[in-house]
Amino acid sequence: MGRHREFDPDEALRIALQVFRRQGYEGTSISDLTEAMGITRPSLYAAFGNKEDLFRRTLDLYERRHLCFAHEALQAPTAREAVERLLRGYVDVLTDPMNPPGCLGVNGALACSEASEPIREELIARRMVNENNLRDRLEHARSDGDFPGNEDPADWARYVVSIGLGMAVRAASGASREELHRVVDVAMRSWPSVLR
Repeated sequence: MGRHREFDPDEALRIALQVFRRQGYEGTSISDLTEAMGITRPSLYAAFGNKEDLFRRTLDLYERRHLCFAHEALQAPTAREAVERLLRGYVDVLTDPMNPPGCLGVNGALACSEASEPIREELIARRMVNENNLRDRLEHARSDGDFPGNEDPADWARYVVSIGLGMAVRAASGASREELHRVVDVAMRSWPSVLR
């Protein structure tokens, strides 16, 4: 019979998520992780693989636990409401007092060396999925007459995602929830009107 693991892998993964979120991918060493998780290197490797594998698993956990609001936001009755819900939900994630400020995807890869290129590419690919989902929602709104026909849904999706990324950087730099909600207020004032 195999020995029981001396730690809870789910709890260890939650702790790793917090460490990566606070320090970024490159700024986090295996020693940082094992110390925070209270496990040995062999236990970390046996349970999670290498640092890159562990980071990918923390990204999956982050998306499931913290970014799950996005799917529901895109179901809002109007495109404007969907975008506002997306941005306000993201502000709440970025400034949740129970977690390090900012976004794992942004904090994790603002500075990556050539050795970490696969992680940077993974984060870009995940952001593109979100951007494409928003673009699809706006294209659907345009075909329903809920988004101006002379506006490009892809441009607006890029704009909204850029607002979100900027807010993530500001949150990591100490911006408050109130300040970031005011950023959303300004962004929403630029939303295009549908001519009826």
